[in-house]
Amino acid sequence: MKFLLLGGTAFLGRHIVESALARGHEVTIFHRGKTRPGLFSQAEEILGDREHDLHLLAGRKWDAVIDTCGYVPRIVRASAQALAGSVEHYTFVASINVYGDFKEKGIDEQYPLATLEDPGIEEVTGETYGPLKALCEQEVEQAFPGKTLLVRPGLIVGPWDASNRFTYWPYRLAQGGEVLAPDHRDMPLQWIDVRDLAEWMVRMSETRQTGAFNATGPQEPQPLGEVLERCRVALNNEVYFTWVAEDFLEQQEIQPWMQLPLWIPGEDGDAFCTVKNAKAVAAGMTFRSLEETARDTLAWIHSQQREGTLGKTLSPEREREVLSAWHEHVKAQAGE
Repeated sequence: MKFLLLGGTAFLGRHIVESALARGHEVTIFHRGKTRPGLFSQAEEILGDREHDLHLLAGRKWDAVIDTCGYVPRIVRASAQALAGSVEHYTFVASINVYGDFKEKGIDEQYPLATLEDPGIEEVTGETYGPLKALCEQEVEQAFPGKTLLVRPGLIVGPWDASNRFTYWPYRLAQGGEVLAPDHRDMPLQWIDVRDLAEWMVRMSETRQTGAFNATGPQEPQPLGEVLERCRVALNNEVYFTWVAEDFLEQQEIQPWMQLPLWIPGEDGDAFCTVKNAKAVAAGMTFRSLEETARDTLAWIHSQQREGTLGKTLSPEREREVLSAWHEHVKAQAGE
């Protein structure tokens, strides 16, 4: 098959290209060239911005397109309309954030989608990201009626994940010693290894599958405490967790999810991380072990020679400060 990838040299796109090439497909990558241009010698590369340079794709034919970088409906509309006569099948990577809220556990693909009071808004923020993705889905479906695959991932993890939303934990555990962990040990977690997602998407494109799919794993949500313990065993037994109360972390102004990854306080995370994936599983989605993902993520970090704090995650200095304050708090509570 001939694949066209919009994006393709960063995280998910990189793994999609690798999977497609490994399966014997021809791949064309259309991207801006800001992230690792020339990464794939086996793939054709067209450098351009999808907002201004779609003419570079004119007169070409592909069997399928996979769009990994659509965020603004107007731009996605232009891309889809430009490719409507050149491509047989369109896969659009959305997000579980397309859903209007997470007040219920077990959301499936029929759950109401998020909306914007002003559909003309184009600024992508934490509040507009999901609704904009939902509008992007609609634009693709209008341009490719009956030929659209909508992929809605949750947390994507694994090698080349620069967001650090999971990467923090393998990296921190490898340092050893006392590790601060949020005491929401029964909070359910969902994630998918980027390599499993990429391969599944390529296979779905090969067979021209259509419709919306929640693309997250594993088979069943796993408790946060168990996830961190499994990572500890896989990476470094010279580690012990200090489980710090959520209200104390909030008093210390520790930011959930980004500064202390995987943690969402209260009941909000319980619904966000229990999205139903039965439809994707029935369509052949599989999941490698958490231990493999953790080990490979750590190996990638070491290969990049990344040191110190990962992005906006909790710094070693701040972690020590909070742990010290917590121990003093515990002593005071015990009357010592």
